[in-house]
Amino acid sequence: MNTIERHPDLPPSQPSMKTPFQILARDGHTRARTGLLATSHGTVRTPVFMPVGTSASVKAMPHEFLEELNAEMILANAYHLYLRPGEEAVAKAGGLHRFMSWTRSILTDSGGYQVFSQRTRRRISEDGVEFQSHLDGSRHFLTPEKSIEIQRSLAPDILMAFDECTPYPVTEQEAADSMRRSMRWAERCKKACGAGGGLLFGIVQGGVFPRLRQESLDRLGEVGFPGVALGGFAVGEPKPLMYELVERLAPSMPEDRPRYLMGVGTPLDLFQCVRQGIDMFDCVLPTRNARNGMLFTSAGPLRIRNARYRGDGLPPDPRCSCKVCGRYSRDYLRHLHVSGEILSSILGTYHNLYFFLDLMERIRQSIALNTLDETEAVFREGYAGDG
Repeated sequence: MNTIERHPDLPPSQPSMKTPFQILARDGHTRARTGLLATSHGTVRTPVFMPVGTSASVKAMPHEFLEELNAEMILANAYHLYLRPGEEAVAKAGGLHRFMSWTRSILTDSGGYQVFSQRTRRRISEDGVEFQSHLDGSRHFLTPEKSIEIQRSLAPDILMAFDECTPYPVTEQEAADSMRRSMRWAERCKKACGAGGGLLFGIVQGGVFPRLRQESLDRLGEVGFPGVALGGFAVGEPKPLMYELVERLAPSMPEDRPRYLMGVGTPLDLFQCVRQGIDMFDCVLPTRNARNGMLFTSAGPLRIRNARYRGDGLPPDPRCSCKVCGRYSRDYLRHLHVSGEILSSILGTYHNLYFFLDLMERIRQSIALNTLDETEAVFREGYAGDG
């Protein structure tokens, strides 16, 4: 595996907040492209993988470690920060960047997925969603306008429209009703957001029904957003179906704006969807799986708890250049995990994030060199399974 390289600050002319997204190169054999996304806290290279920092913290990762790994943008969640510590507390501290001492870019999810995943605790209407807090059972009412107000108080670089995440399985009529409500909410979010204060992305919904997905994408195009996300994936649908829908939708997504696939994915997902022209990804897999003792390696996922690693003096991945693999053995990491030591989560998370961020760096380089097919073939040759 290659060592992650830091990149110098890019000149302000590439690109600007007025035209925040610039495509630099395209792969000649796929729809993949690499580019630059300008935010108020720096320029992000795409395709980009964003570590998930739900409650203003990427679990088990001090921010200096994330900087060392060259994470250029992280994701936080408006729902969780609204409930604790409250958006007013974050605003009083000077916004999310100052509150959490993070100087690079931040994207905030609107909280729609978290609200709608609590099906027994919420009630949906045209106005918004009434729900119970998972923390203390208190009741709240979240509208598109309130979601934008919360996110504006957090002051991220990118805000997400408030939407309803369609479950799987669902009927076509249920998906249609949900999607069209989300599109009406998207218009309200756009109006509430106004000018300035970060980039607002719209979210495509419609379940697993291509016709509904295309209708949603068309509606968002009429409203006008500087970026478009595909939401409602990785919720239980078969993986080939997700790939098929992304392949069908991506060519219809705005060519001159970043395309974001929410909540995806595994290393093989990244290759598959970058090939279709997706520019942005986030997923909890590298951090959550690390805490559960699963490490991503060039040979495939490694479950460090397995007895076979007792006495194994090899690093987790002999081909990896991260400092965990440069210092610690599988034997020791297994001991930490089975002993419940906090250090297990820290070292595992560092390694997994290195793996994902380094993989994305190599994907960007291969797009620029027109060698994405070769890079993927070499990766798949040694990689067994997927996370």
